[in-house]
Amino acid sequence: MPERDLTVGDLQAILTVPPDAPRAGLVLIDGSGPATRHDWVGIPGWLAGRGVATLRHDKPAGWWAQSFADRAAEALAAVAALRAETGVERVGLIGYSQGGWISLLAATGRPEAVDFVITVSGPAVGIAEQERVRIERALRRAGHPPAVVDEAMRWVDERAARLAVGDPPAQVLDAQRRLAGREWHDVVAAAPYDTVETLAFFARALSFDPAAVVPHLRCPILALFGAADELVPVERSVSVLAERLSGLHRGRNCVAVLPGADHMLFVTERDHSPVFLPMLGAFLDLVAVS
Repeated sequence: MPERDLTVGDLQAILTVPPDAPRAGLVLIDGSGPATRHDWVGIPGWLAGRGVATLRHDKPAGWWAQSFADRAAEALAAVAALRAETGVERVGLIGYSQGGWISLLAATGRPEAVDFVITVSGPAVGIAEQERVRIERALRRAGHPPAVVDEAMRWVDERAARLAVGDPPAQVLDAQRRLAGREWHDVVAAAPYDTVETLAFFARALSFDPAAVVPHLRCPILALFGAADELVPVERSVSVLAERLSGLHRGRNCVAVLPGADHMLFVTERDHSPVFLPMLGAFLDLVAVS
């Protein structure tokens, strides 16, 4: 499929277009941590084969200096660039993991700019709750006894609470370092909680509550989760979406949990869930027309 390089602001990007005039466009939004425009292997080509143009871009080298609002602004700039480059009328966002939060924030902040949203393993809870679930599961998988897990989670809660009320990340990091040697420390104090910069990123993200944003979504959404996802509270996320999505697009909204699929919707080391791409294609067929 034809591809070409371009820039979105200061970020390098790749535009992938179908052989014929596209019927829709998608901006691809990465999850947490570092990422580049080359990370969506196979997906842009698959989408182009179904008439969907895509734009994907790097994250800044200093991604930890951003806020979620900064990331949402990047997504909206990419939407504008995709429209300008292709002339396509209907453009949506597809966000993986943390990118799901960014998709919601962008779509509710500028509803006139975003025609549909797709989230892949995007939690419908805030970062403190999502990370609490992830860390507790990691501790239990590591075989730590309940008393050790409870002690570890007390620090997880204290860390989040201190950052939420504005304690300097450097002070929180110092307090965490004094706990080195505890059985749970290697799990709880690992990246992204091991530097002042990434603790500051976490602190900024604490104010975002997707449950408060979801009722304001004015476009259709496809929200996909893996039933075997160890990183996201899937049941709680599904419940939030079921309770808080408006009825504005009933019949086009879809929330689905894919059996046996992990956080990236893989069911084996190399294979996505067999229903992932068919569901994505069916949703795009619905939303590619107004």
